[in-house]
Amino acid sequence: MSDAAQSTAAEVRAAAEAVKTALDRHLAAVERRSGEDDPAVYEAFNQLAAAAEVYDELLYDRYDEVTPFEIPGAEDALPPYAGPEEPNALSVLIRRDYAVAEPQRLLAQAQRIEAAEGEDGAPASGTVHGALGLLFGEFEPDEIASRHKEFGLEEGDSTLWVTAADEPAEPGEWLEAPFEQVDPQQVVCRFDVSAVFDDEIDDVDDDEDDEETEGLEDELDSDLDEDEDLEPLDADRR
Repeated sequence: MSDAAQSTAAEVRAAAEAVKTALDRHLAAVERRSGEDDPAVYEAFNQLAAAAEVYDELLYDRYDEVTPFEIPGAEDALPPYAGPEEPNALSVLIRRDYAVAEPQRLLAQAQRIEAAEGEDGAPASGTVHGALGLLFGEFEPDEIASRHKEFGLEEGDSTLWVTAADEPAEPGEWLEAPFEQVDPQQVVCRFDVSAVFDDEIDDVDDDEDDEETEGLEDELDSDLDEDEDLEPLDADRR
């Protein structure tokens, strides 16, 4: 075995020890957490994720094996919070995706809005983009989210970020580019909604259902085997 191979094996062992250390550090941070969004827990989580990723890569390179668990990479998580401890201002950033599932329903809703307003001129409700302008001009985004099916829309992914600041922004300061200067380290919390999460739950449920079905089938087969072992009844017996 060459020195290079020995060195690689040693690197794998060192990476495994780093994962163990990161696990202990993460557990200690969780045990000492000061609240739901404790920055020490975020930092320990990111360190654990980074250590696990290095170990997984080295393990695969050296032994063609992978770990039996999956830890999200550090780039998938928010960095540790570095904003003000007592913020005097906050910003709420929301993104909601929709598919125009029923254009005719959307256009009909827009026509009702236009008819109620009684505006003269060329109707804006004749096109999808015009109808969307009427819809979002008439209703609050939260109301559209709760009534999206009425408007011919289908929900996609959504996310909500709350960011903290020392002072409120000046009027008009960020209107030209409202989403370009978001500092991830100022994010207090975020909430994501996606069908991906539902699919993961469905996969787990399906696996459990399969296991339950297999268990019932095994039980039934066992009962049938026991029945086959029984002696047949004597037809002449009274």
